[in-house]
Amino acid sequence: MTLLMDVLPEQLGNWANLLTGKPYLWQQGEWIAGQLEAPQAHLVLLAEQLSKSALQQSLQVLDTAGIGVELVSIKNIAQRELVNLRLSSWSPELKAQLQAIATSWDIACVPALPLGTQPGLVLMDMDSTAIQIECIDQIALLAGVGEQVAAVTRAAMEGALPFSESLRRRVKALEGADASIIEQVIANMPLMPGLITLVEGLKAMGWKVALASGGFTPFTGHLHDILQLDAHFANTLEIIEGRFSGEVLGDIVDAEAKARILGELAEHYHIPLSQTVAVGDGANDLVMLAKAGLGVALHAKPVVQEQAPVCINLLSLEAVLGLIQSA
Repeated sequence: MTLLMDVLPEQLGNWANLLTGKPYLWQQGEWIAGQLEAPQAHLVLLAEQLSKSALQQSLQVLDTAGIGVELVSIKNIAQRELVNLRLSSWSPELKAQLQAIATSWDIACVPALPLGTQPGLVLMDMDSTAIQIECIDQIALLAGVGEQVAAVTRAAMEGALPFSESLRRRVKALEGADASIIEQVIANMPLMPGLITLVEGLKAMGWKVALASGGFTPFTGHLHDILQLDAHFANTLEIIEGRFSGEVLGDIVDAEAKARILGELAEHYHIPLSQTVAVGDGANDLVMLAKAGLGVALHAKPVVQEQAPVCINLLSLEAVLGLIQSA
């Protein structure tokens, strides 16, 4: 069976009934029933509504690079459309070219994807990933040192300042502030769009979900409780007589700690690293993103965009569920 690109519907969501569940190979402007002998990578395109133009522009890049393409599936997951393609080869340069043209859709161009049909683990950062704020910035704002602390936060997330140093500096600025501020922040802590969809979808699949945050335990603990997560890790603020002492207790959860936590959780739950997904937005997430089977940067800072395996810029956390279920 052959499908001519020119006569296929403009919205990829309308292709599903035409594909009959079989793989197709891309050859000179048409899709021919068949599959790649030895695929080496995946390319997933995602959007609220995915257009044929997005696929055509991507295919043009792949044709120019001499890459063989197999159309695996077109799906609607969490009310988002996606197409999963297998590729005959992969390179960082190819990924960069495909990312550069993705102006109205998100992409994942990776050597491998985790299998949603097998047990897995998602480990997320919290601030600006699972939630829409940086908790320490909100504490500082209520404590009257907002601009001072926010500037240090920005420098840390962009990689301009070592995370541990930045955290101690920010916490020191809170010395003497009333610790009840924590409850005020929790009461107004906005979840990242797609978070509940992602967690509920993962739990339905039997996956483990955890947080590893450079933030603080009251906030990760709150999310752990309301979302029924499997584990959470964060820093402990010292509180003396109801006020912040300006110190952090114990070891700091920095970039290396997050990566270590990923490995320890995977070992604890008997999950191979290839079946792990890490999600974050800042420079202190990069080691974790690199270690995971799939590393996803969400609305990330420029330094993270340059290095992360996958960057989600237009959609939100529901896209992570789409990637896991795309095969």
